[in-house]
Amino acid sequence: MTLIIIIAIIALLVVWVVSVQNRLVKNDEFCNNAIKQISVQQTSRFDALETAVKIAREENAVEGENYEKIIGMRRPSASANPTVEEINATETALGGFAARLMAVAEAYPQLKGTEAYQKAMDKYFEYEDTVRVSRMTFNDTVTKYNRDVRAFPGSVVASMLGFPLREYLADRPEKADLPQDLFKK
Repeated sequence: MTLIIIIAIIALLVVWVVSVQNRLVKNDEFCNNAIKQISVQQTSRFDALETAVKIAREENAVEGENYEKIIGMRRPSASANPTVEEINATETALGGFAARLMAVAEAYPQLKGTEAYQKAMDKYFEYEDTVRVSRMTFNDTVTKYNRDVRAFPGSVVASMLGFPLREYLADRPEKADLPQDLFKK
């Protein structure tokens, strides 16, 4: 009888460990998916800005060296396994890229008035909003994952199986400096 009780306790313990491990894997995969989505959206946002720059160049608002400064940013890559550092660096670079383009548009009012430029910038802001929501989703997902990794007794399983805490995406203080309604009608 004692042997049956011991086997039952061991079986329950194994089922519990497997259950916790499965939850950790599921939440880790949600984090991976969320950060990959942000990476893809950053690439789309860059494409919209690049289109706006090309339109500016066609309108003679951006010439030679200025064009190279604006478009000089390396295209963000939708990497298979983007890191928080890569996402944060791309966000900073995209913010600077957009700010330079907006400064050009301020200097050339006829550029801001063109329909093609307006459409490109509308797309940019659309992607900007999507990235903002995706960043919040990622950080919420990381919170759930980290809670599972840190909370007892799941923390025991997480440490035994090598599940580390995940980093959050950084706030974007420079975002507050961008005029969000600059290109809105």
